[in-house]
Amino acid sequence: MLKKKAAKIKKVVKHLKGDIHTFKREAKEDKKLIKSLKKTVVKKKETKKKVPLKDKKEKKIAKVMREFKRGVLHSGSKRGPEVKKKSQAIAIALSEAKKVGKKVVNKKKK
Repeated sequence: MLKKKAAKIKKVVKHLKGDIHTFKREAKEDKKLIKSLKKTVVKKKETKKKVPLKDKKEKKIAKVMREFKRGVLHSGSKRGPEVKKKSQAIAIALSEAKKVGKKVVNKKKK
């Protein structure tokens, strides 16, 4: 009886060893397949679209004018006096837009 059990155990162990070898072989094949797929598929890098300077300038001017309408725009720094005149706000907006880096058209003189 012990011999029969030992024989069955040997068969099971032999079968399991065969399964292990099969799994290892399949894993190697999978790795090779993955490598070949990585080579064929070219990854596209996500690049941020550069915002044109014109858009940046316009956004900056719009932001400053919004601050003026809300009564939050200060001349100089946040501690400076609030801007009361629209012409002052326009001048501040143009100077801020120049800092962004875009060439700004000067205000026409009458």
